[in-house]
Order: sequence, then structure tokens, then C-alpha cells
Amino acid sequence: MTFKTLFVSLFAASVSAFGFSGTAAGQSSIDLETVASDLSYPWSVAFLPDGGYLVTERDGALKHVSQDGEQSVVEGTPDVFAQGQGGLLDVVLSPDFENDRTVYLTFSQGSPEGAGTSLFKATLAEGDGGLRLENGETIFAANNKSYGGRHFGSRLAFAPDGTLFMTVGERGESERAQDPADHAGSVLHLTAEGEPAPGNPFIGQPGHQPEIWSTGHRNPQSAAIHPDTGKLWTVEHGAKGGDEVNIPEAGKNYGWPVISYGRHYSGGQIGEGTSKPGMEQPIHYWDPSIAPSGMAFVTSDTYPDWQGDLLVGALVGQHLAKLDLDGRDVVGEEKLLTGLGERIRDVRQGPDGFIYVLTDDDPGRLIRLVPQ
Repeated sequence: MTFKTLFVSLFAASVSAFGFSGTAAGQSSIDLETVASDLSYPWSVAFLPDGGYLVTERDGALKHVSQDGEQSVVEGTPDVFAQGQGGLLDVVLSPDFENDRTVYLTFSQGSPEGAGTSLFKATLAEGDGGLRLENGETIFAANNKSYGGRHFGSRLAFAPDGTLFMTVGERGESERAQDPADHAGSVLHLTAEGEPAPGNPFIGQPGHQPEIWSTGHRNPQSAAIHPDTGKLWTVEHGAKGGDEVNIPEAGKNYGWPVISYGRHYSGGQIGEGTSKPGMEQPIHYWDPSIAPSGMAFVTSDTYPDWQGDLLVGALVGQHLAKLDLDGRDVVGEEKLLTGLGERIRDVRQGPDGFIYVLTDDDPGRLIRLVPQ
């Protein structure tokens, strides 16, 4: 295992012979331990009961990383449309993984009509050659198909009742996020078998997709369940500014592209402004954009000063955003890992209580944050 010591800093860190020094957020210092390196644009990480990891790479590979950092390819993944932001995306384990060994993957799936965001389910099996996926099948394919490689989403989060939330991007065609017949730009609510979850708000309504939970989203690449309330929280990319933290509720419209706190990349106004009756406000937004991807609530005793906070990875911002929460309200924000100088694609709290981040690069790294 390779170790590199860095210190968390809210402000620009000063270079020393040992790394980057500074203090922030009440944690005096943090060691950044590289668990695995030489990953190719890693997108998501899941934690195996034996202490190992599953890591998706955007080009379509699923890697098994052992506790000592050894890597091997897990065979049996779906064919992916690996272009632009598309590829192999999120990975989560079934809530009953120790018994059913089920793994879920989201990916961009190609077709003659264009590529869309799909959900794949398989069983993780062990063999002489290492881990492999068996009995894999695509259990849901969103109709957000389009050509090009923009805005697939996509994160997964299991609700406490065992149903599954899946975020879907609007493929860079913003008006589609307001069409209830289009999965594009929505949060979906599914059963573990990929069917519409019972009680979804649009079941039985003509012209509405029954899988949709909420609409008016742009490109949500973060999703997590709040540890106390059991509610879904998401974070989505804005355009030039306007990244949003939302708590999506059933049947509600979160505004894109009618309302936004960002602007077009040309500098022009988006839609009708920042608010409109019948459309929801974010609980927090960024302007300028940090390009958020990956999020985790901190519950671990390992970080006593961060407990109850929300961590969000920043791609363009190249930092870890720590949001101080008071219930649903964001009451403060700090930038962590500013000295790292790398795009943060995913952030997770592991079962060992440590926070892990993935860096979006080739080579990229899986890094463990260890307080000192």
C-alpha cells in the first residue's frame, strides 16, 4: 500500500517536505492513504464484507480491489457506451448482500436510437480466476436515449424499505426534464427487480412514466439516504453555476430548465429566473459551479467534528465540500482537500467508519481519509 500524507485545509495549503499542511473543520490533520492507484477514471466504489472493494471504471471495467490494494478485473459486466460522460457508472450492493450476493450497476447503454441510462443486476461469485458476475441482466432501461456522451446521471440509493432510487440525466437536452413521459432529467423509484415501486406518484396517469419519482432535474450524479430521516438527498450539476442540493419528494418538479440559479455557458439567462410557483427550491446551491459528483453523510465516530455533516465531491472545484447541516438547512460550508489538486468523483463512508474518495483521472486513486 502506498501512503501519502496530506493535511486538510480550508484555504490554499503550503507545500512542505511532507505534503500539504494546514488545519480546518476542527480536524487537526488528515492522512490520505492511497488504497489503490492506477485506476482508469474510476466512478464509484462499494465495500465488500471481507474488507475489499468494487470500483467501476468509466471505460466499462469493474475492478476488485483487495484489502492490500491488489486489483483484478471482475468479468461479466454489461457492454457500455463509453463516450464522453458515458460508461460504467454507479455500483451498489444489495442491502442483503451477505446472503444474496447481488450487485447493481448503472451504465450508459448504446442502441441504434442512441444511448440511455440503464440498470444492471447480477450475482457476485467466486471462482479459481477471481470474482465474476453471474446471471447478469439489464432490469431497467430508461428512455432518455440520445446521441452523444452528455448527462447520463447516475447514482443509486437503497431506501430503508428495500426499494431503489436511481438518478437519470437529461442528456444535455434540457427541455426533456419537464416531460413526464420522458425518464430524462428525473429521479426514478424502482423495486429491487427494476419495476416501478408501489405508490409512485404517476402510476396510472396517462402520459407519465410510472417509474418517475420527481422531475425537473439536470444531471444528478450524487444520491444518498439521510441516516436519520431515511429521505433521499441528491446533488446535481447546474450549467454555469446553479449546482443544487435537493431532497426530492414524490411528484414534485425541481425546475430545470424553467428555473435555475445558474446561467447558460454563453452567459445568457436560463428559463424564467430563479423561482416559479409549482416548482421546488433547492436547499443549497453553488454559484460558481463546483461540478458535484458523489456524496456521503458522516455518521462515524472517526470524525467527531464532522458528524452530521454532508460531504460532496467537486470535479471542477477539485475539493471535498463539507456542508454543515441543521436539519434540512445548510448553515455553513468548508472546502476540504484543497491541497490534493484532483477532481473528486465519489465520496463514501465505509463500514470501517473511514471516509473514502475516488479521484477522476487516468490514473485515478481510491483514497482513505485517516484522522491523526
